[in-house]
Amino acid sequence: MVHLVDDEAAVRDALGFLLQSHGLSTAAYPDAPSFLSALAAGPLRGCVLLDVRMEPMSGLQLHDELMAQGFRAPVIFLTGHGDIPMAVEALKKGAFDFVEKPFSDDALVERVQKALAVEAAQHADQAAGDEAAARLASLSEREREVMQRVAAGKLNKVIADELHISVRTVEVHRAKVFSKLGVRSAAEVATLLAQIR
Repeated sequence: MVHLVDDEAAVRDALGFLLQSHGLSTAAYPDAPSFLSALAAGPLRGCVLLDVRMEPMSGLQLHDELMAQGFRAPVIFLTGHGDIPMAVEALKKGAFDFVEKPFSDDALVERVQKALAVEAAQHADQAAGDEAAARLASLSEREREVMQRVAAGKLNKVIADELHISVRTVEVHRAKVFSKLGVRSAAEVATLLAQIR
């Protein structure tokens, strides 16, 4: 989904037609408060095409608000009045791109497609991290202690000595950790932990 935030209906209509003619779904908003209301109703997937000059809140102000709310979908600024310092500031704050009007239709569609691909990859990473965190949360405190040492590559005997338990108990905990985390090796445990961090 491409979210179009622009106070000019003609621009929203033209962009919507352009993107839909390339098979991209769109949702249009006449101002920043409308977009924020939609965002408050539930998480939004996709990317945002955001006009810089709008009332009552500019595109740059909306971007700041989105960053403050933890919104991480790619934002492409559109402007007919941009300058280099404005573009640099927007990019430093995390904008995906800054496009000056008039723009090439093909170039804009290509940038939108790249932004959507980045968002899809971010979403997949987040989903994998959430799943890994859920598996990790299912471990008992002792299993976590064993897991940390397994991930560090320590042998069962060393873990048993450090935790003052028997080697057999470490083996049982290790088996439970592998089962709950859905892994088969210490290397996979370490990879799973890296996904969460």
